[in-house]
Formats: sequence, C-alpha cells, structure tokens
Amino acid sequence: MKWTKLGRVFNPVDIPDRPQWMHEYAQAPATLVFDDFVRVYFSCRPTRDADGQFVSYSAFVDLDRRDLFRIVRIARQPVLELGGLGTFDEFGTYPMSVIRRGAEMWAYYAGWTRCESVPFNVGIGLGISTDDGATFRKLGPGPLLEYSPDEPFTLSGPKVRQFNGRYYLFYIAGDAWVLKDGKPEISHKIRMAVSDDGLQWTKQHKTLIPDRWGENESQASPDVFYAEGKYHMFFCGWVPRDFRQTRSRKIGYAWSTDLLHWTRDDSRVGIDISPDGFDNEMVAYPHVFSLDGATYMLYLGNQVGRYGFGLARLEGAMA
Repeated sequence: MKWTKLGRVFNPVDIPDRPQWMHEYAQAPATLVFDDFVRVYFSCRPTRDADGQFVSYSAFVDLDRRDLFRIVRIARQPVLELGGLGTFDEFGTYPMSVIRRGAEMWAYYAGWTRCESVPFNVGIGLGISTDDGATFRKLGPGPLLEYSPDEPFTLSGPKVRQFNGRYYLFYIAGDAWVLKDGKPEISHKIRMAVSDDGLQWTKQHKTLIPDRWGENESQASPDVFYAEGKYHMFFCGWVPRDFRQTRSRKIGYAWSTDLLHWTRDDSRVGIDISPDGFDNEMVAYPHVFSLDGATYMLYLGNQVGRYGFGLARLEGAMA
C-alpha cells in the first residue's frame, strides 16, 4: 500500500479566538460523514494547572466535503462534560468514536481519572446526541465497559463499527504497568467486544494483534474497515521503554477474514515520517475512512498531535 500525504488539516494553535479549553492538541481524530461536510472528533487540552496537571476534552472540527482543507465549523464547547467527583471520567474524555443510531448519534468514549500509584485509570463510556452530534449526554455516571479479571487495568481507545448487522467494539486493554526510570508506563493490547444493540457487550477475551516491536509492546487506535473481501486494521504502537522518545510511536497493519483472527504485516503500512514539517518526528494514531470513492487516513504528527493532525490519501485499492 502507498499513502500520499496531503498536508496538515487542523492545528488548534493556529485557530484565532479559540476557547481556552482548546489550547493545544488535536488527538485521536475520528470522522463522521455528513452530506456537505466531514466532522472530525478529536481530544484537546487547556493549559496545565499550577501543579502541572491537565484535563482533556472532546471537540470537533467540520471540514468541507469537497475540500477537506477548508474548515467550516469548530466546536465552541466540549461535546461532553467532564464527570463529577470520583467518577471514571472526572479528568478527561479521550478518545471517542461516533455512530448513527436512527435519529440519535452515539459516542463511545474513553473517560479517565487520576490515580495515586499510577498516573490514571480509564473506562469506556457512552454518550447520546439528539442535536446531530454537536453535544452528547452521558448514559450515566459510570462506564459501559470497565476492567475485569482478565483485563485488570485500563480500557480505552474505543472504535465502534457495524458489520453484518452486529456491532463490534475494538478497544485496548491494559495488561501491565511497566516502570521506566521509576515512572509507570502502561502496556495495553487490542481487543474486541460484540453486541446486537450497542449497549450489552460480550468481550471476546482475546488479544487480537501479536507483538512485533519489543517486550511489553503497547498498542492503540485500532481502526477496522472492510474492503476487497477482507477486514483491514491500522493501529498505533510503541514499547513502554521508548514511550517519551521522539520517534517512539509507529503505525502497524493487520488483516482478517473473520474479525477475530488477524495476520499482522507491518510492511504494508505504506506511510512514515516526513523529512521536515509537523510530522518529521512522528506519524501515529491512524484513522482510515472512505469518502466519495477515495480512501483517506487522518494521523497525528509530532508530540502525539500537540500541533494537530494530517491527511493522506491511499493510492489505488486496498488489497
């Protein structure tokens, strides 16, 4: 496969009069296609507080469907409120995946809270919108999916898809906290749950993608779609020992015929860092979508999307 980079689409730092809660970052982009525009949901942050702590919010930017580099609207408020005291999403919502359900739109999102011995814990929640995805009300104060005996740590990175009349939720589950220079870094793996109604989920209790990059490989952003007779997954990964290094994150690829058993082949990714520009140190957290006969990938650049996300187009068919 070969992806042609088209350039950076959105950088919150460049937006005049942006709200304070959207100070920087445009992480985990995920699309929802409308008749005239493509909405890209992402996560952003205000400045850190006096103690160096931060929170994260979910927002969106609407792009002209005929010209994906023309911004037609930017969210003026977070699409989800942060949770109350002690809730799983008290300090942030990141990332989210939105689907249409009749007249409603449902957002599966990761909510996180701060911890004492490790930096955070994460669960997966659900928000429902009746205003075309501009804002979402939470199903309740607790998560829809949370950790369990064989998934003892974080549950995050939800990507929901519908295939053959059923809903599939691809997510990441923490399997270890690894100390790096005395600081805990999470290792998590890609997993899947299945549902008939989008509310009651059956976990498959299986790690989908084998390690390739090193011990305690951490995987994220599993984006799955169907083309040319099989399922394709692009994802992001790194090893905890390299977590804070400049070029630590990579994009991986795997394919499947049944969504449960996957063959990994990173040689087919077809995209890498640029010689210069906003993505000359990192290309990560891919999101692939189809639009008007073409296949595109949104991806994060340097510092994990601190200065926005870029767009690439697939050349030829997804084989």
